[in-house]
Amino acid sequence: MAIIFIGTPAFAVPSLQRLAADGHHIAAVITQPDRPAGRGRQPRPSAVKLAALGLGLPILQPESLRDPATLDHVRALAPECAVAVAYGQILRKDFLDIPPRGVVNVHPSLLPKYRGASPIPAAILAGDDLTGVTIMLMDPGMDSGPVLAQRTLLIDPEDTAATLSDKLAATGADLLAETLPGWLRGEIEPSPQDGSQATKTSLLRKDDGAIDWSRPAVQIWRQVRACNPWPGAFAHLGDETIHIWRAWPLTAPPAGEPGTILSLSPEQRATVPDAPPFAVQTGDGLLAVREAQRAGRRALLAAEFLRGMPGLISKRLG
Repeated sequence: MAIIFIGTPAFAVPSLQRLAADGHHIAAVITQPDRPAGRGRQPRPSAVKLAALGLGLPILQPESLRDPATLDHVRALAPECAVAVAYGQILRKDFLDIPPRGVVNVHPSLLPKYRGASPIPAAILAGDDLTGVTIMLMDPGMDSGPVLAQRTLLIDPEDTAATLSDKLAATGADLLAETLPGWLRGEIEPSPQDGSQATKTSLLRKDDGAIDWSRPAVQIWRQVRACNPWPGAFAHLGDETIHIWRAWPLTAPPAGEPGTILSLSPEQRATVPDAPPFAVQTGDGLLAVREAQRAGRRALLAAEFLRGMPGLISKRLG
């Protein structure tokens, strides 16, 4: 029986590749149109398009899945089911009603927690120790459809949004491969979500990376991880923007105003991965800076970064 795959970013690629490897008949791959990217703003294909090309699969790139011609094309393919993974558009009822077995979605949270666009950063920002993947049957709502399967995953203290996304993408591909055959055979009974327990997330904005040094070090540490790789946690030193890519929170009595850059003692350095030489005073504790980047330059480990900026200690980040 034919299925259609719908997805766009790298997160969706393991699911597409797993379905192809398992021998499912993928009648078409629907992904977003090529978008301008990079300094030259040249059109760039999505990660899913590149993967589909490598697998020799038919590709559709409509501007919208509301387009009647696109809907007619999908109907003509007569898919038994569709699989959607991070497509980037809300699927309307006229599309959802086309496959007899509906549209199965891979969502990187334990629904109904963290519905919406940014469930992975949201879990890190909240300080959760556990997250996971949900395989659900899509309805016209926002990640509100009934659940087919779930799998949990521990969040490591070193996880960033990037590393956690990679782990969840692999977990989601495995769970999809285990769940889809049973769903297509009619062996799985969907379980409704408890809407009263739902929480929602929204797209990250660039300003979400701006660091407020009056906040506790633990919260800023989560922000650094949740904003890696985008938009990146950042502060200002005079007119210069400094991105902080990796950090670590330390309990310590105040030694300056929030934002003040301080040297770490050998004893403090020994408690932090990479043993960075400096930290920033926060509203509660210190944030040891492990990796940072000046605008227009490459990211550096803290010791090398400090060598490139003599006199950094005792300055104050805005």
